[in-house]
Amino acid sequence: MAPRYGTTVHASSKALNIPATTGNGAGQKPYMGWSSWSLESTNYSGYNTVWLNAAHVKAQSDVVHQKLQSHGYQYINIDAGWWMDNNWTSEFDSYGRPRADATRFPAGMADIGNYVHNNGQKFGIYFNPGMDPQVYNQNYPIYGTSCHAQDIVVQPLTKTNGWLGNYAINYSNPCAQAYINSIANQFASWGVDYLKLDGVTPGSGRSVSVSDNRPDVQAWSQALQQSGRSIWLELSWSLDHNYLSTWQQYANGWRIDTDVECYCGTLVTWDNSIKARFNDVVPWINSAGPGSWNDLDSLDVGSGTLDGISQDERQTYMTLWAIESAPLFSGDDLTQLDSYGTSLLTNDEVIAVDQSGHAAHPVSQSSNQQVWFSNNTDGSYTVALFNLDSSGANVTANWSDLGFSGSASVRDLWSHSDLGSFNNSFSASLNGHGSRLLKVTPTNTGTLSYEAEAANNSLGGGASVAGCSACSGGQKVGNIGSGAYVQLNNIYASKSGSATATIYYIDGDSGRSAQLSVNGGSATTLNFHGTNDNNWNSVQSMNVTVNLNAGSNSIRLSSASGWAPDFDRIVVNTGASSYEAEASINTLGGSASVVGCSACSGGQKVGNIGNGAYVQLNNIYEGSAGNYTLTLYYIDGDSGRSGQLSVNGGSSTTINFHGTNDNNWNSVQSMTMTVALNAGNNTITLSAPSGWTVDLDRITV
Repeated sequence: MAPRYGTTVHASSKALNIPATTGNGAGQKPYMGWSSWSLESTNYSGYNTVWLNAAHVKAQSDVVHQKLQSHGYQYINIDAGWWMDNNWTSEFDSYGRPRADATRFPAGMADIGNYVHNNGQKFGIYFNPGMDPQVYNQNYPIYGTSCHAQDIVVQPLTKTNGWLGNYAINYSNPCAQAYINSIANQFASWGVDYLKLDGVTPGSGRSVSVSDNRPDVQAWSQALQQSGRSIWLELSWSLDHNYLSTWQQYANGWRIDTDVECYCGTLVTWDNSIKARFNDVVPWINSAGPGSWNDLDSLDVGSGTLDGISQDERQTYMTLWAIESAPLFSGDDLTQLDSYGTSLLTNDEVIAVDQSGHAAHPVSQSSNQQVWFSNNTDGSYTVALFNLDSSGANVTANWSDLGFSGSASVRDLWSHSDLGSFNNSFSASLNGHGSRLLKVTPTNTGTLSYEAEAANNSLGGGASVAGCSACSGGQKVGNIGSGAYVQLNNIYASKSGSATATIYYIDGDSGRSAQLSVNGGSATTLNFHGTNDNNWNSVQSMNVTVNLNAGSNSIRLSSASGWAPDFDRIVVNTGASSYEAEASINTLGGSASVVGCSACSGGQKVGNIGNGAYVQLNNIYEGSAGNYTLTLYYIDGDSGRSGQLSVNGGSSTTINFHGTNDNNWNSVQSMTMTVALNAGNNTITLSAPSGWTVDLDRITV
């Protein structure tokens, strides 16, 4: 039978061709909160499906407010069952929209929304794609239209979603969008801020040939956007990676795996819930970012008794979630949090890793002793060490695998402790299923070495990693040519400007050429010097100047036709940054003033410093905290003056300068010292409380 099309459709049912990831204002960071499903699914005494009710949800909201909210947890998400009775029978209103079960939620869902919002939180809810058979059988009218439920389903009737439990909707009928809009508007009227759309296909155990909910996802995205509220759209479960572009266009996040719950006497187990995700998340890593996040499911680490896993496993569980920037939402009964679980959920340094949005990559998965890492915008690295075996083992992070060499300071984020400086690597002995989470900061951020074969780089075409005994790290990238390339990612610079890049390469030919491009810009042709002896194990070098942006950069080496050399690594020297004393951004106090100086950089200096007068150089930027070499360029025609130097308003250090003793105030001298600077902008002040100090030309750091 042909579908009947109604004649009246609300304007709000018209399509809004705005991707959810840019149009709904949600999802700039992974969300944090609590969800009910782990407690609904467990066979632990006192829980399971009958547990879900208003009183229990409000109790969870209260604990979030008291213990977790100050650490970023916001969402209170009600999962399946809210519109069903204890026998799991669905309930609907007179327009075929889901209605809260009166036994579970006697005051309705708006009551929950108000309670959650009054606690300063966001309210989440759950639904499925397709039309419930009960709605079809009752043939409810569709709100605001002259259509009925049976008008908007696919004929012949076709089951859809992961359980094949609902009827597929025919979205060529505009009343179909009106139906979804009517549900979304009802959710919005209850104060909903989040919707989990569950059983989405392709995924949820169903191929696209069996069930395809992509039209439902688009319809829900449009419906939520027209509702007048910013509502996060989350898709579940085991979404098909082949359709990532659709998920990214319309949703803020997607479950990449099956349920984390074990459906047993606890909430989770290591074998059922955690270990598989180390492999399953890998294809999705590059898709994580603002507006779209990889959902690893509930984080059940808060109560050892309920969770059913060891303390080592609980820490490893949260470590993986954090380094993958997955949503952090507890599935525990928060009224039963233990002290260890609370310490895990409220570790702000670990939470900051999650919220940074830099999903980590494994160096290798060839064994169960694994190192995962991500590059941070301040030039540091987040590094996780995992021992996935059941017995103890050592795990080593080699700096060359991260893409640099030399020394680095290491901080343990779980214990909030600085472990010291380590050359070339860091090792730890880990219990079975144990982990460490580290911040690794190269000691010298001015000169860094980046290995071509590092795991975070991109290889295109036939480019591949090969052994090279003469190369740094024992490897190189070869087979570059005819469009094949190697792109070194996350080349860090603390500030924008030119830098010297030394390219270490192998060319046993008579001299090959390649194209170099920075950050996807126009390419420059480089002509290399070959050895002409067919020796592909002899490393040569070439210096080039590159313009880098502050933060992370990429450098690509390629050849459109013919073969390029093999590449070992690139060493980038951003050099010291120079800051003029007379720059307008600086602060002059008292009699300090800008005066001419033909010998000075920029032709000016700041003089008349002393007797309380000072010059403060502002916005001295460094990408990471640490000790830096500061060089003062000054003018002292006296017999040797002294001054006070302070950093960021801290205590002053007395500096005794070397004067020329010839009254020449146009001769620049220099003095070098070490200063401790913070990550970001710093201030450096030169002053003298009594007497006169030197004139200041500039500083370099």
